[in-house]
Amino acid sequence: MSQSGQPVEIIGVPLDHGSGRRGVSMGPSAMRIAGLRESLHRAEIPAHDIGDIDIPIPEVRDPGDPSHKYLDVVEAACQLLAQRVEEALAQGRLPLVLGGDHSVAIGTISGVAQHLRTDTSQEPPRIGVLWFDAHADLNTPATSPTGNIHGMPLACMLGKGPESLTGIGFPGAKISSHRVIQIGLRELDPDEKRRINESEITAYTMEDIDRRGLPEVIEEALEKVQEDCDHLHVSFDIDVIDPRWAPGTGTARPGGLTYREAHLAMEMVAETGAVRSFELVEVNPILDEGNRTAEVAVGIIASALGKSLLD
Repeated sequence: MSQSGQPVEIIGVPLDHGSGRRGVSMGPSAMRIAGLRESLHRAEIPAHDIGDIDIPIPEVRDPGDPSHKYLDVVEAACQLLAQRVEEALAQGRLPLVLGGDHSVAIGTISGVAQHLRTDTSQEPPRIGVLWFDAHADLNTPATSPTGNIHGMPLACMLGKGPESLTGIGFPGAKISSHRVIQIGLRELDPDEKRRINESEITAYTMEDIDRRGLPEVIEEALEKVQEDCDHLHVSFDIDVIDPRWAPGTGTARPGGLTYREAHLAMEMVAETGAVRSFELVEVNPILDEGNRTAEVAVGIIASALGKSLLD
């Protein structure tokens, strides 16, 4: 079993319409080729792979409005993913979502929210989110410098973005900002800085990690995120790791987490036994070196779900 005691359901989402570069759609296959099932099996974590959500290739679709490109494709994929995530949770399974670009988080978190929501509550469900990423992903179509939706998922889940995305599952915000912890930030747009400062998001930059040390930051983050939540979701963008160890991603920036820091963070997360859903995104085999990044991603997933050094 995973550290939470749940079997795992693997859901692939080969979506690259939310990013500005092709190739990340092959991320789910790359992680499978890198031995995901075998790694989970060795850690005695039961896993059922339901395959990939069907996604059209970008060349056959019009990107549409340049402020939010391929909105219809991203919406359709996230609608279907939300349904799959909700079904997995209803069956007592832990959804493990393999991206694809980070816009898939809209579908994952919407599915969790739909599963947890009660008809009587007008507040977002009590979902705690650990967001490991070099970027804040808090842009909207009005502020995005690129129009790529993979820079918008957290904003959408806080209720700020195209209605077709904020309305998946049910209208409006799926999470509350005080239950969001961002870890590993090192590249922010001006509007994203403002949103963080004006919200109750807790943000740890790489400077914070360098000054304080990773164990202290993760311990504090875990204590805070578990204060007031019914479900802990981890969203892990592989670009939070320094490209020396994970070069295969479209938005690689120097100065990220080391290989060991990333594993330690996931080991500490796993020790809580609180993770109920997990996604790993932005692995791009076209930009990789011998599938190294996918292999790192598989190790990160195994650590997060409970594999220890002595397994």
